[in-house]
Amino acid sequence: MTANKPEDCDLIIFESIRTKDLERAVALYEPNATFITDTGPVVGQEAIRNVLSGWMDLEEPEFTTDLVSFVDSDGELALVRGSWTALAKGPEGTPMRISGKNVELVRRQADGTWRFVIDHPRGAD
Repeated sequence: MTANKPEDCDLIIFESIRTKDLERAVALYEPNATFITDTGPVVGQEAIRNVLSGWMDLEEPEFTTDLVSFVDSDGELALVRGSWTALAKGPEGTPMRISGKNVELVRRQADGTWRFVIDHPRGAD
């Protein structure tokens, strides 16, 4: 699955976490993209890889989401907003619930797919 529309970026991230495919998740970010964590922004794919690797530790994650995107008049940039919830098992098998209201900026690439420029999983909380 490729990100053929802006909200696909989020859907592919969730699928990548479920399947523990870190490289597929990182490939959804432009080389100098920014990811906003609870402690502040990180910039670049390597830093984003480090952040996303923690998500790969979740056991049996199930995501629910409600997404909407707003594309600019040139069709090159989109604002994606939504809410998401992840139900998973933590390190000791303890059930856990994580949620947020996301806001992201994604850009259409030369091949027509979309990639994150700015990803803030809790930016609309």
